[in-house]
Amino acid sequence: MNQHTPDLFGFEPAQPDLFASEAPRGQDCASADPEVVRARLLAMLSQARAAEGAPPWNERTTRLYKIIFPQMTNWLPTDEAAQLRLEFAEEMSRLKAA
Repeated sequence: MNQHTPDLFGFEPAQPDLFASEAPRGQDCASADPEVVRARLLAMLSQARAAEGAPPWNERTTRLYKIIFPQMTNWLPTDEAAQLRLEFAEEMSRLKAA
């Protein structure tokens, strides 16, 4: 339906127009606050370091963190991101071996 043509029955789509000229407010995923990302990553790393014998999360959450941790580091400076990925991978290896 053309956005200039009114709907005679008052129907409004449940999702936003994919070709709209601007993104909906509050849903801008193009930027993230590095301080918030860093705090979240450090909290996850801290939980892993404190764990003994097994990851501190259930199996599903552990799989999720193994995927999203490296992705989240992309919001940080390159050197810091590489260091955090290395430290997280080491902790996951340590916990897997235990």
